[in-house]
Amino acid sequence: VAGGNGKGNGLDQLSNPTYVFVDRDHSVYVSDTWNHRVMKWEEGAKQGIVVAGGQGEGNSLTQLNHPQGVVVDQLGTVYVADCWNHRIMRWSKGATRGNVIVRENGIGAQSNKLNYPTGLSFDRHGNLYVVDYGNARIQKFNIA
Repeated sequence: VAGGNGKGNGLDQLSNPTYVFVDRDHSVYVSDTWNHRVMKWEEGAKQGIVVAGGQGEGNSLTQLNHPQGVVVDQLGTVYVADCWNHRIMRWSKGATRGNVIVRENGIGAQSNKLNYPTGLSFDRHGNLYVVDYGNARIQKFNIA
């Protein structure tokens, strides 16, 4: 379905994938952790498409640092737990840069900070739930 061509950074490869999300069109989104990117594999595709990150490890708005959890909404917007940057990012469909939607306040245990976020999910009201791994808690954010 995705990868399977050895560990690497080619568009037909993955390097330590950690999370997967499948949309209603059966496209598979994979957090490609060691390549610091999120890949989209359309059904039957031989190669993936970079939909977030892919510009090397870093903390600019075009980069991710060990991405983990990934969720995609019905508009194709990609939400990523950017684990080692301690933030949640949103990448609009077709965007080459994302924006930070949770954590402009630095690493920490306060309610407005994250410490190695790893997973995320939305409820039917649009609230974002984040696994705040380093703080041993689940946080809820209203990002509407």
